[in-house]
Amino acid sequence: MIAGKSTIKEGSELKDFLIVGAGLYGAVMARELTRKGYSCIVIDKRKNAGGNIRTTVKNGIMLHEYGAHIFHTSDDEVWKYVTDLVAMIPFVHSPVACYKGQFYSLPFNMHTFKALFGCSDPGEAKRIIEAEACAEREKISLPSNLEEQALLTVGRTVYETLIKGYTAKQWGCDPRLLPADIIKRIPVRYTFDEDYFNDKYEGLPDVRSGGYTGLAERLLEGSEVVLETDYLKLRTGKDPATWYTDPGLGLAKKVIYTGAIDEFFEFRYGALSYRSLRFETEELEKDDFQGHAVVNYTDGETPYTRIIEHKHLTLGGSGKKEADGKPFTIITREYPKIFGEGDERYYPVRDKLSMERYNKYVGLAAQCPRIAFGGRLGSYRYLDMDKVIREALNDIKAC
Repeated sequence: MIAGKSTIKEGSELKDFLIVGAGLYGAVMARELTRKGYSCIVIDKRKNAGGNIRTTVKNGIMLHEYGAHIFHTSDDEVWKYVTDLVAMIPFVHSPVACYKGQFYSLPFNMHTFKALFGCSDPGEAKRIIEAEACAEREKISLPSNLEEQALLTVGRTVYETLIKGYTAKQWGCDPRLLPADIIKRIPVRYTFDEDYFNDKYEGLPDVRSGGYTGLAERLLEGSEVVLETDYLKLRTGKDPATWYTDPGLGLAKKVIYTGAIDEFFEFRYGALSYRSLRFETEELEKDDFQGHAVVNYTDGETPYTRIIEHKHLTLGGSGKKEADGKPFTIITREYPKIFGEGDERYYPVRDKLSMERYNKYVGLAAQCPRIAFGGRLGSYRYLDMDKVIREALNDIKAC
């Protein structure tokens, strides 16, 4: 287990790379650079490595500390890369939506339409949805917001039941205030296929392999890891004139920065907009809470967007209290919130103003040849795990 150190040893030998962030992107970069013979020091302000994919094990249950992470990809190289490091067990992600006590299948498929419209004929379901969408086209010629785009795509019944309330909670505003392109591609399946993803590979790390934390630890082997160390606070002790000319702070020749790009440049052009999450985790002495890994709450009245029951995301675990053998389960409620000081950045709000600011930061980054920005925060994008790994493997070629 890589616990890391909490202090940097003064007078340490100059490393080739300082990697800021021990999340998935930074860990893959560390592994690949060390395999090429470079020396790396990886620092992270959190007390544990792994970033947002970190998992811990409690009474045989693998707890996803920062929300459910299901690994899925159609990239053969990325799948092999991961499975060479940890055992992955097949898993089909088929979340359920709850709207005012009624349950529906996700993504939208024939199980959903059977519950909504009472039909089991794909042709009939398609005609119902197209008729509803056609009625909306009589009032909307060109969609100007998310609500109008959704109505033109799936009609009012699906939108009102499964999209409107969830979207309002997730983004913290009326869907009519959100741009149409957020939801241009709504997956609609006229089959009974309930697999949320359509990728070639899908799975979860075996709890006996250490979960995603085990993956991160194997990626970081061979690197010096220093935790509870904030790069930006280290930088404040240096001459500001050298912050960008000597970003390695005397520790390394080059820097790979996976933190927020706007924060790195001291918000020179203003802050980029993000949504955050608050997690409320509860341990229960019962065999099962909801009978499913993920249940999304799509009505506007329920304050949280989903409940995760971690035992259903645990493959190879027991879910029993070791001391007395009593039933045991862990649930986590997710509450979306506006990003504020001290919060984690989860979802970039890539509106016009933020993208204008981000492009200016990219221009600043181009003037810093000894720094490479990467990962979801460095590139201001929401990225699935396989895309993070793919980008790291591609970016390593430029190092």
